[in-house]
Amino acid sequence: MKAAVWYGVKEVQVQSIEEPKVKPGTVKIKVKWCGICGTDLHEYLAGPIFIPGDTPHPLTNEKAPVVLGHEFSGEVVEIGQGVSNVKVGDRVVVEPILACGECAECRTGKYNLCEFLGFHGLAGGGGGFSEYTVVKENMVHKIPDEMSFEQGALVEPAAVAVHAVRQSKLKVGDVVAVFGAGPIGLLTIQAAKAAGASQIIAIELSEERKKFAQKVGADIILDPSQVDVVSEIKQLTNGGVDVSFEVAGIEIVLNQAIESTKADGQIVIVSVWEKTATIPPNSLVLKERDVKGIIAYRDIFPAVIQLIANGSIKAEELITKKIDLTDIVEEGFTSLVKEKNHVKILVKPGI
Repeated sequence: MKAAVWYGVKEVQVQSIEEPKVKPGTVKIKVKWCGICGTDLHEYLAGPIFIPGDTPHPLTNEKAPVVLGHEFSGEVVEIGQGVSNVKVGDRVVVEPILACGECAECRTGKYNLCEFLGFHGLAGGGGGFSEYTVVKENMVHKIPDEMSFEQGALVEPAAVAVHAVRQSKLKVGDVVAVFGAGPIGLLTIQAAKAAGASQIIAIELSEERKKFAQKVGADIILDPSQVDVVSEIKQLTNGGVDVSFEVAGIEIVLNQAIESTKADGQIVIVSVWEKTATIPPNSLVLKERDVKGIIAYRDIFPAVIQLIANGSIKAEELITKKIDLTDIVEEGFTSLVKEKNHVKILVKPGI
């Protein structure tokens, strides 16, 4: 079968690899659509980050080269012995977290904080940028007939946004700022609106993404190249927003998010960082601001599937291009780097 395999920085190859086999407790899926995630792009440009480079991942016993792709939907084509939650023909999405189930975090149910956290499509064991992939039964979630496979491929990134909002202190009527209107930022805007935010301010440079931010529900959009974001937000909100979501992974943006948040407010860091950032601690101390980091999601896929199915989150509006697997480098990764008008590119691995 065909698959996109990561070998190193700017070295992703579409090649023929052995089709995976079902084992007891696992499910084989024919992948319909798989999204290119910001994490995939980070791995392409600066990896390995989540990808095990020199040392095999403890949960997969694999290291690079690995098959990429963790935002995907598909159809069940085979089930292993003991599988009872799904059957052949079911339309599904995959929650791609790999967790040990034994560490302190896993034992308290916080499997996304696992000591050995990994992701299917990054840590080995296969991935969504392939014609077929095999995952454990507990990672598979059925989707309703009215949900398209394209919508299904966006459940995973939407889950990140919904988890960020759920883990925040956001209350109905609060004012929110979202720094960065990439795919996760745009989904965070929708999740915050669904959670009852009364006003959402989006901060974004890209003209195309500013249009998307307005389309999905941002009330005010600020361009940091045109205005002093911190001063503008303080003036608009009489001192600062209740909660700010940092979804850019850039040091200056993180500091803007901190300074734009009111005293005793909260800053939620959603982005995964390629390098360290410096912040002035007194900006937190003297205003008693709270900083919260989030990673991925937990116990949330069924709720996110429902939010997309009922239209509360219009994830499909973020799709700007669909491509074949053979074009993933030029029309996918290279396109995302060079063309800032793209939001979410979906890849079709097979026919």
